[in-house]
Amino acid sequence: MSAPRIHVAADFAVGGDLVLPEGAARHVALVLRLREGAELTLFDGRGQEARAVLIETGRKRVTVRIDATGPGMAESSLAVHLGQAVSKGDRMDYAIQKAVELGVAEITPLYTEHGDVRLKGEREAKKLAHWQAVAASACEQCGRAVVPPIHPPVMLTDWLAVRDEPLRLVLHPTTEGGLERHASPSSAALLIGPEGGLSSQEVTAALASSFAPLTLGPRILRTETAPVVALTLLQYHFGDLG
Repeated sequence: MSAPRIHVAADFAVGGDLVLPEGAARHVALVLRLREGAELTLFDGRGQEARAVLIETGRKRVTVRIDATGPGMAESSLAVHLGQAVSKGDRMDYAIQKAVELGVAEITPLYTEHGDVRLKGEREAKKLAHWQAVAASACEQCGRAVVPPIHPPVMLTDWLAVRDEPLRLVLHPTTEGGLERHASPSSAALLIGPEGGLSSQEVTAALASSFAPLTLGPRILRTETAPVVALTLLQYHFGDLG
């Protein structure tokens, strides 16, 4: 059985002791119920991993000793920036979780014409922190050592205006667009609309920003399912799947 993976935003020093932050300590001691001598894999979210062993599991403090460090090995060669329309409930959580598992490099939640979610002030800050925690948890599960940043939500037009990836794709089910005609890129931007789809004006704006249409077959996918399928295809054609 492999050692549990825990995200700890800290610097790792071989031979040094590290007191786990509150969230990680609670997870290790109360959820996993690990005791002294148990092995852990820590990762800092920036690409570094550490092999560690528990040396203290007190009620107020959990401490590990770092035995070895090294770079993580689970990052894709294809850097995909996902622009995902903000959706209600746990749909956004699902989209973020699966996108991280599929190697996405960064995610920007988008406000669109047909999207019915608008976040402001403290509510936006709390939701953003929650989404970033979802991404970190997904990295713990899938073996990544880099936690993709979840950027603050922006209007779709603002996101389109700053895209410079060599491959830019907008999911558009009424087209014949596929991946076969594209050269292999080092990075890509992927635009996924809301449950009600992108408006015709938004599709036009994406095309004007050098986005190519992409269809995923004859069936209409839900907004949280679409990035899973599209990212799988992107990683298969240009990344590290298959």
